[in-house]
Amino acid sequence: MKVLITGICGFVGSSLARSLIESGVASHVVGIDNLSRRGSETNASRMQAMGVQLVRGDIRHQSDVASLPPCDWLIDAAANPSVLAGFDGGSTSLQTVEHNAMGTVYLLEYCKRHQAGMTLLSTSRVYSIAALRSLRLKIQDNAFIIDESQRFPRGFSPLGISEDFSTIPPLSLYGSTKLASEFLALEYGESFGFPVWINRCGVLAGPGQFGNPTQGIIAHWIHRFREKRPLRYMGFGATGFQVRDCLHPSDLAKLVLLQMQTDSTSQGQVSETHHARVFNVAGGAKNAISLSQLTAWCVQRFPDSLASVKLPDPAVTLGRDQDLDAVLSAERPFDLPHVILDSRRAASTWGWQPQFTTTEILDAIAAFAEEHPDWIRCCG
Repeated sequence: MKVLITGICGFVGSSLARSLIESGVASHVVGIDNLSRRGSETNASRMQAMGVQLVRGDIRHQSDVASLPPCDWLIDAAANPSVLAGFDGGSTSLQTVEHNAMGTVYLLEYCKRHQAGMTLLSTSRVYSIAALRSLRLKIQDNAFIIDESQRFPRGFSPLGISEDFSTIPPLSLYGSTKLASEFLALEYGESFGFPVWINRCGVLAGPGQFGNPTQGIIAHWIHRFREKRPLRYMGFGATGFQVRDCLHPSDLAKLVLLQMQTDSTSQGQVSETHHARVFNVAGGAKNAISLSQLTAWCVQRFPDSLASVKLPDPAVTLGRDQDLDAVLSAERPFDLPHVILDSRRAASTWGWQPQFTTTEILDAIAAFAEEHPDWIRCCG
């Protein structure tokens, strides 16, 4: 099978390429990347050494996509990954739409032309900010947890957010463009007869991830802590209690390989609100961690760095502001205190479960950080 991967020099794209080649599923891998993200050039030589046909190009340019060689499958791992895209000064709103939506259209035209299957990597940020903020939370072990005494909205359970949870805006420009890409991909696949799978990913984390908070907060935090660089909690009373689940890219790759080798027409029909080809892919509740808990882990792993980092004590912060509602209201734009995805649909459909535990992921990142002591400067 010949496979095309967009964003191949990013953390996720390069990880998937490696897994595809090692599995033997891909006889040839073509990758396109514009190498605009700092650090991506470090993966370019690695990809070429593995036999990847690397094309420097931009999926926002129709001519770049049209010139790519025919492949049997396309994995779209290219996007502006920041929830603040279009607002933080790093990119304009139009650039965000061009990258995350129009780029997808050009890729879908490619799939239509070559009858190639498509795996679209989407995001947990397609879920409604207002609906998620309406959930009642409690504090336990320096983390926000769900108050299970409340009546949960459709698509939510103690295991987290399912694929049936609300996607009503606001989502952020990032979330809205990714959701639009999902609908376009499903329409193209249905109309022009090629298979489409959509994976809504939680926080991906692992060794070699670029040390940038918009590209991977867990790796960013560990690298900065080990390098004794300043860190600070932002939002939610500066407690660090916000929670995310984490997933190793090797676990994502296992699901992608299963999807690529399965006839999509056998996996169900369109339901009232969601398609049976949309899956949450995340570490889930058992792989969830708060920023404060991550800091405590870093203290144990890198005790010599503690004096330099100087993070606030959550007990002191909460002592100054005892009202939980007030703490939760101190958000930055689009920030959320608690995001955990429920991946039971992927488990029941594919028998898929993440194998890497949170501790194993953190240990792998820390070992990489020790081997690359200046990683933040190189890639951040």
